[in-house]
Amino acid sequence: MSTPDQRLANTFVALAGSLGPTHDLAHFLAVLTERSVELLGIDAAGAVFADGVHGAVQAGASDPRVAELELAAAGWKEGPAYDCVRTGVLPETALDGLPAQQRWPQYTPRARALGCARVVALPLRLLEETVGALVLFRNSRNPLDPGALALGQSLADAATIALLRERELTASKVLSAQLEQALSSRIVIEQAKGVLATRLTLSVDQAFDVLRGYARSHRTKLAEVALDVVEGRLRPGEPEKSKG
Repeated sequence: MSTPDQRLANTFVALAGSLGPTHDLAHFLAVLTERSVELLGIDAAGAVFADGVHGAVQAGASDPRVAELELAAAGWKEGPAYDCVRTGVLPETALDGLPAQQRWPQYTPRARALGCARVVALPLRLLEETVGALVLFRNSRNPLDPGALALGQSLADAATIALLRERELTASKVLSAQLEQALSSRIVIEQAKGVLATRLTLSVDQAFDVLRGYARSHRTKLAEVALDVVEGRLRPGEPEKSKG
């Protein structure tokens, strides 16, 4: 049987490697929340991550019903995770009291229907940037142990580092693809200028004017016109053949 320290160490290793080469964020959030339940003595956990690259909010949980609730709450713009991301902190809150019902009118009754009595949200934060929240649920009205809260924040911190590293990698790939596309387009445009300059006995600048003028008059992207010229599908600047 593994000791608590071994389980904790295994959890940090799992968080570090669970995104893996497939970049499976859903799997990562599942690992984070399931291990949180295992280590912290809680009944359920949910996690919300704001994807800065694609502008989407993704949610995961130890229980599919909690995942659905957290995703819905992001749309309602209410709930522990939403408040935690917005303010950077969300103290432990009893869900059976009037304050919670007034603060989260849609979230609270649904969480109570799942058996949750208390909730706390821990920020997924690095320095000044909060990118999500780890939400811990208890069915008991007893407050969560301070040591468990501290450990939960450590798990959240470890998850944040992995998530931000993944986000930076994704952003780098997107930028690389954009740069590659821009470079490819530029090469094709230069080739098209050369084709037109030779075909129409023009300077390179004059050939570019012909290319650009055709693209504007036909409301077509310059790179698309250039590709058609290079591949022989288009001959701008030449008199159109009579159809009669």
